[in-house]
Parts: sequence; structure tokens; C-alpha cells
Amino acid sequence: MAKNFGFLICLLIMAMDITAGILGIQAEIAENKVKHLRMWIFECRDPSFTAFKLGLAAAVLLGLAHVIGNLLGGCVCIWTKEDLDRATANKQLAVASLIFSWIVLAVGFSMLIIGTLSNSKSRKTCGITHHRLFSIGGILCFIHGLFTVAYYVSATAAAREDRANQPRATS
Repeated sequence: MAKNFGFLICLLIMAMDITAGILGIQAEIAENKVKHLRMWIFECRDPSFTAFKLGLAAAVLLGLAHVIGNLLGGCVCIWTKEDLDRATANKQLAVASLIFSWIVLAVGFSMLIIGTLSNSKSRKTCGITHHRLFSIGGILCFIHGLFTVAYYVSATAAAREDRANQPRATS
């Protein structure tokens, strides 16, 4: 007996992305609590181990949500302009959502990792300020959740349409 677990998968993806976003914002708050000295565009500050842990957890959850959404959503490919013109609306939405989710993943994951690495050093660092990396990465986690859920829903709908439109073999 096949059951439809799509709703639960969408909830799982959104829960992971929302948690990653909250952890990213909490990492920004923890990073701002450490002491720092600022002169123009240069800043000297101590690393925050709490920000490091929260940023790493946010990056892992973001990556895991992306992997789950893409693996369970399946592969939706459009190779040529003719394929795009013949594709259903669900398939076109799936491809667009997939592209946007990858872009948001790349930017958000990069920001979370850069913020995490800047807090991983065991000594005081001085250099050009890198403020709000965790906050922007956390906000992008929320946006990533929307695009990944849109991809999963439209990809599974496109797969159902393809199965319904295939001619059935008779024996």
C-alpha cells in the first residue's frame, strides 16, 4: 500500500531550513557579544566559539535540507529549448525552483561557512569587518526552504503527469 508522504517531506524540509535560519541569526547575536576594537574599516575581535558551533550547525542543516529535497524530488531535466517549450507548467516550475534553490544554497552556505571560519581561530583576529554574514546566511536559509519545497512539490507533480501520460502496455 503506497502512501503519500509529500506533506511530511515538505514539513521536514521547511523545519530544517527554518531551524538553520534561526541558528544563523543566533550565531550573529553570539558573534556580536564578543569584545572588539574598531578603527575605520578595520576591526580586531576575539572569536566566538558559540557562534562557530551555531554557524556550523546552520550550514549542516541547510546542506542536509537541500540534499533531502533534491534526492526525494527526483531529477527534472530540460535539455533544449524545444524541451522547455513542450514541458508542462509543473516541469517548468520545477526547473526554475531547482535553479533558484541552488543559487540561494551557494550564497547562503558560503556566507554561513565564511562566518563560521572567521570564528574558528583560537586567537584574536584583525582585519576588514565581516558583519552580518550569519544574519544574511540565516535569512537565505528561509528563502532556500521556500524554493526547495516548491521544487519538491512541482517535481513530484511533473513525475505524476509523466506517468499518467505514458501509454500503457497491454498484454
